[in-house]
Amino acid sequence: MKKSLFKILVTLAELTVLAAFTACKSDDMTGKVYEQPDYTLEDVRKEEIKRIDSLLENDPVYAYWRAYLLNDEKTVSKCADKVVELYKKSLEEKKFLDARRLLSALEYLNYSGTDKLEKSSQELDSLCLEKVNNLGAQPDKNTKVPELIKGTVTVWVDKGIKVENGMGYADRVIGSGFFISKDGYIVTNHHVIADLVNPKYEGYARLYIKLAEDSETRIPAKVTGWDSSVDLAVLKAEIDAPYVFNLGSSGTLDVGDKIFCIGSPIGLERTLTSGIVSASDRSLFSAGPVMQIDAAVNSGNSGGPCVDEKGNVQAVVFAGMLQYSGLNFAIPVEYLKSELPVLLEGGKYEHSWLEANGRTRKNGGKELGVELNYVMPGGNASRAGLKAGDLITKIENTSIKTLEDLQKKMLGITAGHIIKVSYIRGEEAEQTVKVFVSSRPLNPGYTFYKSDVLSSSFTAIFGMKLTPLSEGRRKYQIAEVVRGSIADESGFSENDPVEVKNISFNNDNTALYAEIYAKNRKKGYLDISVGVAAPLDSPNYF
Repeated sequence: MKKSLFKILVTLAELTVLAAFTACKSDDMTGKVYEQPDYTLEDVRKEEIKRIDSLLENDPVYAYWRAYLLNDEKTVSKCADKVVELYKKSLEEKKFLDARRLLSALEYLNYSGTDKLEKSSQELDSLCLEKVNNLGAQPDKNTKVPELIKGTVTVWVDKGIKVENGMGYADRVIGSGFFISKDGYIVTNHHVIADLVNPKYEGYARLYIKLAEDSETRIPAKVTGWDSSVDLAVLKAEIDAPYVFNLGSSGTLDVGDKIFCIGSPIGLERTLTSGIVSASDRSLFSAGPVMQIDAAVNSGNSGGPCVDEKGNVQAVVFAGMLQYSGLNFAIPVEYLKSELPVLLEGGKYEHSWLEANGRTRKNGGKELGVELNYVMPGGNASRAGLKAGDLITKIENTSIKTLEDLQKKMLGITAGHIIKVSYIRGEEAEQTVKVFVSSRPLNPGYTFYKSDVLSSSFTAIFGMKLTPLSEGRRKYQIAEVVRGSIADESGFSENDPVEVKNISFNNDNTALYAEIYAKNRKKGYLDISVGVAAPLDSPNYF
């Protein structure tokens, strides 16, 4: 079976586990597990109303959604009034993305006065896309390669002087970028400008760009918006761009199609390399697959355009494995296009999530939807009524057949929205619930672990559902192993008795390591100790 690069990296993590988890903390405590409240009880309703009141000022859409679930008319009305007030304020300040999000909440939660509001959904959609629609250039089949190169820049982050062994050195980060508008908007990678937007960074840093036609002049620039999860950023320089790239569609590219990359490898401006699309489905991001290319990519190429033979940007270069020739990666341009309205508005792009874990369900080779293997207790999917075993078939009005479909849809939905999720439970007819989506944490698996008992959280983290055998001790029987999961590939199977001996996290809580003592059925119930590592973020967390 062909492994994804993500699974290969997990396997490598397991092989080097002793080195990776040196000086790590052991943590086997989990938080109090949430139980679905019974709103028929008066005391429970009163407590929930108090909670909603406390949420209303700082998170009014979330409070409104909670009031809708509670179905308390007075509380719903109070929350709706607050959302309407903020909607009007957003319009006054011309924050059209916020106004659109607030109006969507009012529409989805059945507010009766939406027809009396100043702007409709369609009008706000147009206003939100107005700046995006003015980007790019009309594709020109006669455009020559030198014209394309003029549209690229070297991104230069000056970090002053660093001292090593008593000697001072110039400290700088060099990357690439390209113009997407005549008035100076530029696309690059987040990791190139990361220190500039990192609140924990306390050093000196200044951002400049250098034009391809003038490598001596450093032009000041600023970061407009950024997204660390898909490694994208938009910059702004006060300049009339010498050439503006058109954003294409990587869906028109097939494996084997020719592509070109432009950038400043090791600071060498105006460098063009060529190659082909090697693959289009590499799972390096939790947000979705990326392209693998064999065009030469080196340090400094990050953020440069990857174009097709017509000069359209099809991807953004972001990584190369220097020790492996021809093994390089680029971010599909669709990710950029879906995020541009927010990145141009300014600030950090906040990804949303349902607080669940799942995989594509297939039957006879047919893809049916995304099955929920795990739903976090107290998470918004759980509050809305979704359960493990449910099959997600639609988000909004978009059909969901695969995990990739779900990732693509969620990529265009920022945190703070209310969305419609359609699902099938067993033999029942398709149902639809409305779910508030909160901000996705850096390490969702760690959130699952801290919010649930170990026997349940292991379903999401390792793909093994455990049934406790003794109270107060970590002895379990494996009730289920998710096919293709880490537990499955580590040789565990249903009905294996196991004991979890130790749990450790690395220093930034991005990975979990468990020492498991098992009577492995596949090995004739041989007693073995197994060390298993798992990343706490993956495409299966959504």
